[in-house]
Amino acid sequence: METQLKETQKAPSVSNLGRHILAEFYNCDPNILNNVNLIETAMEQAAVECGATVVEKKFHMFSPYGVSGVVIISESHLAIHTWPEYWYAAVDLFTCGESCDPLVAYEYLKEKLSARSAIYTELQRGMFDNIKKDVM
Repeated sequence: METQLKETQKAPSVSNLGRHILAEFYNCDPNILNNVNLIETAMEQAAVECGATVVEKKFHMFSPYGVSGVVIISESHLAIHTWPEYWYAAVDLFTCGESCDPLVAYEYLKEKLSARSAIYTELQRGMFDNIKKDVM
């Protein structure tokens, strides 16, 4: 059931709607990266560790190798794509609100994937202060 917003309803004032971590995990254990069950468990637990509420999850094992998956959380999502042949995983950790910290999920996954090297970029999503007020 859709809920319609009335024009008079205004959202609370916030500096941003969420944090989006774009993570690169290098030199990971390729056996972990190619195991859909281990990846699913690690991603779900990363969500729990960072304080998120898991709603649903979906993971897929590719042939001959590689895993993609997403954990839908009340606060947004965590997604992963693995390339075991390159010992590499790309991960998105997007959380909204103040109740969870995506960097906790990043650190957790870095350990669980046995990444010897990892980097991330953090974006602030929904930065309404950066647009002209007359547009809204």
